[in-house]
Amino acid sequence: MTVTSPGAPTGRIRHTILEWLKDPPAHFPAGRRRDLAATGVTARAVAAKLGLPPRTVRAHLDFLARLGMLRTRRIRCRTHYRRDEIRIAEVARIFEKGW
Repeated sequence: MTVTSPGAPTGRIRHTILEWLKDPPAHFPAGRRRDLAATGVTARAVAAKLGLPPRTVRAHLDFLARLGMLRTRRIRCRTHYRRDEIRIAEVARIFEKGW
């Protein structure tokens, strides 16, 4: 199911990704004996849900990780992404204060 069109603004795509990663088990199929909330979600799983190429989604995920909003964890040959709630709360406070 495609939730965003290929021409969707990047901010909306990143916001959608962050929303889904709040509760990964509700949005993504569980891996083999893995707790998605603890290990995170692969770019391939996010790309399949968004209906976008994995390379595009990986760029969005890497951007969010560089900002510190996502944490990464390598499991075998794949990178798993999960939210960094502390960093997200810090960023939210900055915006609430008006910079």
